[in-house]
Amino acid sequence: MSTVTCRNLYKSFEKLPVVQDVNLTVAPGEILVLLGPSGCGKTTTLRLIAGFETLDNGRIEINNQLMADGALHVPPEKRRVGIVFQDYAIFPHLSLTQNVGFGLKRGQSERIEEMLNFVGLGGLGERMPHQLSGGQQQRVALARALAPQPVVLLLDEPFSNLDAALRVEMRQEVRGLLKSSGTTAVFVTHDQEEALYMGDQVGVMNRGRLEQVGSPEAIFHQPRTRFVAEFLGQTDFLPGEVTGRGVQTPLGLLPQTLPLASGTAVEVAVRPDDLRVQPDDAGNGRIVSRQFVGIAFVYGVRLHDGTLIHSWQPHENSLAEGTAVAVQFAAPHELPCFHQNRVVPDKSR
Repeated sequence: MSTVTCRNLYKSFEKLPVVQDVNLTVAPGEILVLLGPSGCGKTTTLRLIAGFETLDNGRIEINNQLMADGALHVPPEKRRVGIVFQDYAIFPHLSLTQNVGFGLKRGQSERIEEMLNFVGLGGLGERMPHQLSGGQQQRVALARALAPQPVVLLLDEPFSNLDAALRVEMRQEVRGLLKSSGTTAVFVTHDQEEALYMGDQVGVMNRGRLEQVGSPEAIFHQPRTRFVAEFLGQTDFLPGEVTGRGVQTPLGLLPQTLPLASGTAVEVAVRPDDLRVQPDDAGNGRIVSRQFVGIAFVYGVRLHDGTLIHSWQPHENSLAEGTAVAVQFAAPHELPCFHQNRVVPDKSR
């Protein structure tokens, strides 16, 4: 069962591919987050699902009904989708009640009040948008989108206009509201922290292609491509060489065997918490930067072979720039290794 099914979506503008061979499914009540840098095709994919853009090729089904296939194009108003835009798009000259009821037939005052109560704005129906905070305006936009009981809710960077603290608060509130209402949703963002928090499933896009879809934990810990590993987390890459005993790196032997011939060059993805550093005049690196993040320092370390890596250390472990250090792998665990930009072994094939 799926609420949204997309097969081999392809869209170009002026012969430039923007979405290429995108396949995804969204189960009932699930939140799928499309994550990626600006220009990767995530918003265009959302607009294709909404019906704001026409497909060149591919197929879109919503609630098991065909909405587009390159020839057929069902208009947005007949797709039963709700949309929350980046700028909210609520009407400044209409009250909250009028905004929430805009897409409803007349005589549904009970539904309007129900939705205002649902988003925590009960009793405020006569207020105007300019009398609300940014977070309250966001709730109005959500109430208006949910009022017609859409099959799927589409959210395009809905928190980008909020300050950092309110952004965190709203993502918690909105995820709670979507889950309590059982709403199926597709959510677009370029913020990896937001994606990992909001999504039941996360799809990482790059240059119009969907590189990986999976749970937040799988996407973060088991990236299938070098791009996914690099985009999620502050990831560095160590050069490595496959041997019979593991992967030889500038930090020593990584004891995990790979199904590649000895001598094959690979890259090992390491994040700051994968490495530990200790002052050592005879060590293999030197601190070239330090960033205090409250509970910790993140050190940039230049290894003797020129590789730059980063290490997360507790705040009491304060080291000055220029300090010679010994860098080692932290507690042994498997790290993603990449050959020709694909993880090894590549279980997706």
